[in-house]
Formats: sequence, C-alpha cells, structure tokens
Amino acid sequence: MTVPHVFHRFLDVGGVRVFYRQTGPAGTPDAPVLLLLHGFPSGSHQFRRLMDALGDRYVMIAPDLPGFGHTEVPEGFTYSFDRLADVLEGFVSALGLDRFVMYTFDFGGPAGLRLATRDPGRIAGLIVQNANAYEDGLSDVARETIANRPGVPGAEENVRRLFELEVTRDQYEGGTTDVERIAPDGWTLDQHFLDLPGRKDAQAGLALDYHSNVALYPEWQRWLREHRPPALVVWGTRDPFFTEAGARAYLRDLPDARLHLFETGHFALEENLPEIAPLIADFVDDLYGTTHATTARTATT
Repeated sequence: MTVPHVFHRFLDVGGVRVFYRQTGPAGTPDAPVLLLLHGFPSGSHQFRRLMDALGDRYVMIAPDLPGFGHTEVPEGFTYSFDRLADVLEGFVSALGLDRFVMYTFDFGGPAGLRLATRDPGRIAGLIVQNANAYEDGLSDVARETIANRPGVPGAEENVRRLFELEVTRDQYEGGTTDVERIAPDGWTLDQHFLDLPGRKDAQAGLALDYHSNVALYPEWQRWLREHRPPALVVWGTRDPFFTEAGARAYLRDLPDARLHLFETGHFALEENLPEIAPLIADFVDDLYGTTHATTARTATT
C-alpha cells in the first residue's frame, strides 16, 4: 500500500495569497494532473480523502478559492465569479499547468468553466460532480436563491440565512442514504471559516452574483459542444439545489460522457467516495492510456 504525502502551500496571485494542497506520485513527472475545484461553503479540505485515495497515481492540486478556506485576499477585493476565475487563471498559469483534468463541483463549476472557455487548450478532460450548467438542473430552491441579486429588496438578508450552522450541516447530511458515513469535520470546518471576520460579506457578494452564471449557461454549453472534452459526470440525485436532470443534460452536448448517479446529497464524495474514486481512476487512466490495478469498477448506481 502506498499513501501519498500531501503538501500544503501558498502562492501569490496578483496580491491574493492562494492556499492549495498538492500531492502526486514521487518520481513520476509526467503523471496526469487533476485540478480539484471545491464548492460552497467548503474548501480544498473536501478533497482530502480523494487525494489520499488517488494521490499515488496522479498529481492532484486543490486550491481554496478567494473567500474560502485559508486563502487570503487584499482589502477591497471584489467577490464575483469573474474574479474567482481571474484568480484561478493566474493560479494555474503561475504553476505552469498547461493541461489537466478539471474536477468541478458546485461553485467550482462556474469558476472552472470560465477558465475553460478562456483557454480551452488547458482542459484534457472534465469530471463534473453536482456542478450545474443547464437550467434543467435548477431546483425550485435554487431558482429562488438565484433570484436574489443586487437591487432586489431583501436579497442580501435572504442569502445571509444560508451561512448559518444549521444550513451548513444540512448541505452535508441532507439527502444522504446513511448519515453515519458523513464525517462532522466537513461542515464544522466550513462553519469555522464562514464565521471568520468578513467571510459572510464575501459569501453574500458571491451569492448575489450567482445569476451571472446562469446567464453564461449557453456559452458553456456551446463550448462543450464544440470542444467535446472527455467527461465523467457523477451526481448525487438527492441534491436539493441541482437536480438529476442537470446531470443528464450534459449528455445533450457530450453524448459520450460517462454518467453515474448516486442516491445521496450535494456532497456526493462524502458518502460515496469508495464508489466514485475508482470511476475517476478508470476515466483518467483511459484518457491518458495508462493502466493501474483498481479494486473495483463501478457501474451506474
């Protein structure tokens, strides 16, 4: 058994001190690279178990986006999804990541797809986990949340209700099949960061900007159709925000995508990592023409 070392680093990107985790097989400079993009209200820590599971095979890099985790921003930073993408673009450029498989989840989807449309040549493949890019996938709850935007009376008060412990915990435990599989560390750590000075202001700015992502859905769908990146779509079907229809919609533009559905909630990796990790390994190995022994090959669940 090989357990990889995980390194915890900072990188300055235009005044933003980006924290990131990195692991990879020692002595294998040409190993495939996976860029792991977290969602709300989490951070790179959501990928800790995945990095332990696959870090002996692939270079895996997981940054904390601005407003999340350990990343530090200068005073006056504007929180929008365009700015998240700006920082992400500077981050991958500074690390010399010319080509990689991009894992998108939740907020990581809008940031990552902006990056993909700016520089399609970087994207060797997509792993999509409850990262919506189609109106089909927006639940009524999601539509109500997205309707909050600057200038709408009561909008900021509405989104600030999302940053409390009860809601944070429910994002992890809601929709799960077996809540005993959900470690309390994730939602506890997320709430710690949400409660830091200025963090709820940052999250309110992003929440009020979420409508900008829906406006870009047609552009992202066109990019998918035109570039046809190899894709693996894994989805928790009990997600209260992004429905199963959003997972299936990817097949319209990526008919060769691998689709696997799991009866769990928004944070599918929390409950189903033992099933999802082999799917990721098979996908990346097939993409790069490499072979490794896997303990299981999982069909659609």
